[in-house]
Amino acid sequence: MADLLKRMKTEARQIFSAGLTAAAPEACIRRYCRRDGDNLLVDDHPYDLSGHENIYVIGAGKATAAMAAAIENLMADHITDGIITVKYGYTTSLAKIRLVEGGHPLPDENGLAGAQAILEMTKAAGEKDLVICLISGGGSALLPLPAAGITLADKQETMGVLLACGATIHEINTIRKHLSAIKGGRLAETAYPASLICLLISDVVGDDPSTIASGPTVPDNGTFTDCMAIIDQYGIADALPDAVLNHIKAGLTDRNLETPGKDAPAFQNTRTLICGGNRETIDAAVKEASALGYSPLVLSSLVQGETSEIAGMHAAIAKEVLASGNPVPPPACILSGGETTVTIRGKGKGGRNQHFCLAIADSIAAIENIVVLSGGTDGTDGPTDAAGAIAHTHTAAAARSKGLDPRQYLAESNSYRFFEQIGDLLITGPTNTNVMDLRIMLVNRPPEI
Repeated sequence: MADLLKRMKTEARQIFSAGLTAAAPEACIRRYCRRDGDNLLVDDHPYDLSGHENIYVIGAGKATAAMAAAIENLMADHITDGIITVKYGYTTSLAKIRLVEGGHPLPDENGLAGAQAILEMTKAAGEKDLVICLISGGGSALLPLPAAGITLADKQETMGVLLACGATIHEINTIRKHLSAIKGGRLAETAYPASLICLLISDVVGDDPSTIASGPTVPDNGTFTDCMAIIDQYGIADALPDAVLNHIKAGLTDRNLETPGKDAPAFQNTRTLICGGNRETIDAAVKEASALGYSPLVLSSLVQGETSEIAGMHAAIAKEVLASGNPVPPPACILSGGETTVTIRGKGKGGRNQHFCLAIADSIAAIENIVVLSGGTDGTDGPTDAAGAIAHTHTAAAARSKGLDPRQYLAESNSYRFFEQIGDLLITGPTNTNVMDLRIMLVNRPPEI
């Protein structure tokens, strides 16, 4: 039994690794961009590189350094200048494009300086120039240029409030855009009248370009009215800085403060393309699971909701697989993607993937041969150095043998310390990509004797 469980844990890691490989930014760029002489073909649409006076490369996000390297491999001979901002440690070697490391998920002064430099480079672009913008998950925090009257400290405090209250990434980004001088389409406004190509790697459910990194180069459908509705929904008005709340209230009546919509002239010269996302990761995981002898089943790449509730649903499916062979017979690999949310109720340390595994541990206790891995494809789960965690049939019992109460750690939102002590954190280091989360649940029957 122990040998089978050990093998299943190794196989869960293999499946996760296959998903990461498919999400590699270099592969994503190569799927849609190629060079034909002096033409750059973006999804088969040609751009004559020799026909532009200047070509600038800008961008932000956890996957952006690797995206920039892929672009340099295609067209370094035509790049005039470039600058990108990435999370600390999410770097690679670049020849023509400057790289600034900044804070994530809370923005810092480095990110602020990088965002300002990106905006200034974009302002310099003229009608005969081409701007290539590389955007991936994490770009919101790495483009922290506040609107007039708002400080970086105000934005940092606001992000802390939004993360703690359990707001979704869509809700967080709606507010981010309206506190920014660069997000919500404002970067595209700055680049106009230059031609603009925006290549995206998606880290949001549904792959909405206006939500990825808060949509700096695409029209914004959100409004200040939406911002106030989110604030009221979570009851956080009193927790927000005065400058932030006053700016949002001013935007309710001053249309000049509103973000640009689809009819803005800037978007006539803009082409936006999503090069990769969670779906590619899950497809690769399916192939790897099949090669390992599992019957794969994809629940959804669009999972959202409270993490503990999603964990309960996954546990119920695992039990059904063993009880009836439905919806897929064992040995089974149940896969899901997307991004859940955790409402923080304690002062512990953790992230949504570690929380997921801790929430499922009691539910699968004493049910033989179940292994659950939940990991962030960016290699960072919440404010920790772990990508996620692994839980299995004996996780709860092993913890209690060490004097650890899984339910107490769950109540304190302290999943990192829990898995740290039992040795089942998922540590990958920076992956230089970001396409949301991948959850892998392996369900096997005991071996025949």
